[in-house]
Amino acid sequence: MMVVVELLRTYSEQGTNGEVWIDGELICYTIELPWRDNVRNTSCIPEGSYPLAKRYSKKFGWHVAVKDVPERSAILFHPANDAKKELRGCIAPVSQLSGAGMGTQSRLAFDKFKQCIYSALDQEKEVNLVILKKEEK
Repeated sequence: MMVVVELLRTYSEQGTNGEVWIDGELICYTIELPWRDNVRNTSCIPEGSYPLAKRYSKKFGWHVAVKDVPERSAILFHPANDAKKELRGCIAPVSQLSGAGMGTQSRLAFDKFKQCIYSALDQEKEVNLVILKKEEK
């Protein structure tokens, strides 16, 4: 059984904003660095499909790792409210978007996101992140 986590992105020069959807439900929004050709520490990661896994570090405690990103390592979902100040290629869940690469109440959104991912992983389901450009309507 697989759980698909869709991240629908909107790009700008100041930052990348997104929406996280699981089974047709909007879970949270996201902020990331702008697209800068996948350059380590200065760009969001490329669109594509990536497995998600549990990860622990002293800095962030338990969080979510994005695996198998081309030419990148240690890409994580973790709390942050300002992509340019707090992110180096990672993805931050936020409760509300407040600008390009900016959001609010990240820890609240991160806890909700992590609970969804960990619940699926605890049931031994594969969890895949699919990053796509949001289609303009």
